[in-house]
Amino acid sequence: MNSHATPSLPIDFQRIASSQLLEVVHKAPKAELHIHIEGSLEPELIFEMAARNGVALSYPSVQALRAAYAFTDLQSFLDVYYAGASVLQTEQDFHDMAWAYLSRAAAEGVVCAELFFDPQTHTERGIPMAVVIQGLKSACDRAQREWGLRAELILCFLRHLSEEAALQTLQDALPFREHFVGVGLDSSEKGHPPEKFARVFARAGDLGLHRVAHAGEEGPAAYIRTALDLLKVERIDHGVRCTEDPELVRRLARDGTPLTVCPLSNIKLCVFPDMGSHNLPQLLDAGLMVTVNSDDPAYFGGYLNENYSALLQAHPGLGARHAWQLLHNSLVSSFAPSDLKHAWLQRLDEHFARAALA
Repeated sequence: MNSHATPSLPIDFQRIASSQLLEVVHKAPKAELHIHIEGSLEPELIFEMAARNGVALSYPSVQALRAAYAFTDLQSFLDVYYAGASVLQTEQDFHDMAWAYLSRAAAEGVVCAELFFDPQTHTERGIPMAVVIQGLKSACDRAQREWGLRAELILCFLRHLSEEAALQTLQDALPFREHFVGVGLDSSEKGHPPEKFARVFARAGDLGLHRVAHAGEEGPAAYIRTALDLLKVERIDHGVRCTEDPELVRRLARDGTPLTVCPLSNIKLCVFPDMGSHNLPQLLDAGLMVTVNSDDPAYFGGYLNENYSALLQAHPGLGARHAWQLLHNSLVSSFAPSDLKHAWLQRLDEHFARAALA
């Protein structure tokens, strides 16, 4: 994969004014590769589901719940995140949650969404695996039918739990193997290195599943190396701390390993003090296969286009060529078949070519 690709059409990027760039980006075809579907659950829907299912919440109102979204680190976010997920009880709940996200994604130009889901968050509450996966998959199928939006599922293991629990989760999910394309690793990164999950990722590889993992968000750059070397992952989720290891940066650039970076999330969880301090431009300049994503948009203040907006506004040095590159990277880095990628990339180039002539 080439992190500094050339458009298939001649595009005069300099003709796309900075004043029109955000609109061009917002309407462009794009992929989202780092979205936790439980993290798209808006407070209004949480309260609706709580009422529907008779779940008592510890927050008296939607406003009180939103006020709790003042996170100081990853763990303070996770505490609220797991409380919100407690309202998910039925197949309809999981469908409605995914449908709400996919509806917004389609309106934002997303043509491919690869959704992370955390079955252990639900099975530990007594929710059957079938309810989780079938509810989510029905929404993905509906998005394909109604909008042509390709939506796939990636089953994530909670790294604060044991590898034995992860192995059992994978085993329990196998009757639904055709409904998910890969496995991932998320939740608390500190103190839970990738090597803790070497066996379950090897098993996933034997099953032909794609493999991704969160690494280098709060954890050190060494976790990125371990995820690559021991877990054999194809993408690194976050990965922004790779700059602590210059040789690792060179390796990531050389191998074209995608990084699914989440700008607003990084600010909300204090990985960077503000968007102007974010190192995404540095990663892009180093030739890395950087992509932009929303992570947990209901909690972090923005969906995919809002992440692009915040990034481009805070870094005026990022112009139309950089924006095109980020969008291109997202499509290339997806797990979609090559013919679909080719068609999406052609649409992307035509979109920017039209903008340059406007």
